Amino acid sequence: VQLQASGGGLVQAGGSLRLSCAVSTRLFSNYALGWIRQAPGKERETVAAITWTRSRTTFYSDAVKGRFFISRDNAKNTAYLQMNNLTPDDTAVYYCNAANSPFTILKADFDSWGPGTQVTVSS
Repeated sequence: VQLQASGGGLVQAGGSLRLSCAVSTRLFSNYALGWIRQAPGKERETVAAITWTRSRTTFYSDAVKGRFFISRDNAKNTAYLQMNNLTPDDTAVYYCNAANSPFTILKADFDSWGPGTQVTVSS
């Protein structure tokens, strides 16, 4: 499975961006997709995830809860991350990745990574 994140850019604090994650193949229902970010000098952090089950169970890290919203469009094989009320602390490269293990997603412990998309929030 290949995943391609896009939609990053430069935005002022308080602004919004929507990231997209194109998935190359249909994911099975035991999979989940996560958005992971890495700021300069920091470890990768999973900020949001969504299961590929009918329930579409979601997870958000405390840092983004209430500001970021994850969704998916099965017909387009695409997931999204709507980011609102951005702050300079949200500046990072954002990646999307998928796995059939919640541990893998929450720990961002993937074997391979796509190129990611840069999000820069100015103050």
